[in-house]
Amino acid sequence: MTTNAATTRATALEHAASPGPMLTTTAARALAVLRIATGFVFLWAFLDKTFGLAYSTPADRAWINGGSPTNGFLSHVEVGPFQSIAQSIAGTWWADTLFMTGMAAVGIALIAGIGLRVAAVSGALIMTMMWLAEFPLDRFTATGEPSGSTNPITDYHLIYAVALVVLAASYAGHTWGLGRIWARLPLVQRNRWMI
Repeated sequence: MTTNAATTRATALEHAASPGPMLTTTAARALAVLRIATGFVFLWAFLDKTFGLAYSTPADRAWINGGSPTNGFLSHVEVGPFQSIAQSIAGTWWADTLFMTGMAAVGIALIAGIGLRVAAVSGALIMTMMWLAEFPLDRFTATGEPSGSTNPITDYHLIYAVALVVLAASYAGHTWGLGRIWARLPLVQRNRWMI
């Protein structure tokens, strides 16, 4: 093999391992739209629960007015093996703080297109815990009422978790986001898990 052919082959292999050239422009833009839209879902939940914007949280139950972002959801868990755990942590200061910090951080990271690996792990963990709290495998609540579960395995929590993993794995922050700039930062270069 000549030097020129070896260089060309090495360059081709280098590009084959890089995610950018494998995505079409349309696919990269579609992933960017998915990233921003998903980020807004997380950020909006944080904003509505913090300020009581009267979508799912009325102003009098806003976090800034003494309301609890986790109490409404967790205190009404009536299914699954984690029912008592969910009810016992509902409304605790640490559960509220962790939940709200996670929702804001994941939302901001997704919208900005930075730290998608950390956002994917964090967001997927939040969504998995919410899935476990609703436990769609149970068709009936602890009182014998129908749980309202429409699918025993997959619901929107798991779809969001999978979407987060796809966004991180596809470097979705590089299109219409700050992902490329973020990836070049010395701190991120030394700690690749932060990409």
